[in-house]
Amino acid sequence: MAHLMVCQIQFKGRTVDAISLDTAILITGISKRTLWRRVTEGQLTRLETDERGRAMVAFSEIAPQINIPIEPEDYELLVDADAGDADAQNDLAQLLIDINLLDMGMHWLKQAVDQEHPDAMHNLAKLHFKGIGVPKDENAGLMWLAKASAHGHVIARQQMDALVSRTN
Repeated sequence: MAHLMVCQIQFKGRTVDAISLDTAILITGISKRTLWRRVTEGQLTRLETDERGRAMVAFSEIAPQINIPIEPEDYELLVDADAGDADAQNDLAQLLIDINLLDMGMHWLKQAVDQEHPDAMHNLAKLHFKGIGVPKDENAGLMWLAKASAHGHVIARQQMDALVSRTN
């Protein structure tokens, strides 16, 4: 079950969705130097640093500059992923991989895998088996499939059981 971790920050008496400067760089293609210059010149609102020590900016000011083909209804997913929600990171990774933004998709998938998200581990296994976004590697695929199974992923468990029964 997904739990929302939208990073909202109080700014001038109102609650605004915030996104890290690093994610802003990733989704806009604008350099860190240029974004910091825009903050310094007042063209971009710098919000409070989040609990992880990341520089935060107002998402509403970044949204018009997003240069990846995602729909506005997916913006909340992006903000949730940036806030650390592993479900959102996995879902965003799949969305980006499906539109062939492999590097960006792998970035978010790795974030979810690092949180031991079973679906993300299973997805990473499939990518290794197919060689999408990562080198084709059946051993790595089996390792991630086993990890997903060990973390309770039902389909991965069934796949591992089928592999084991074939070898007996």
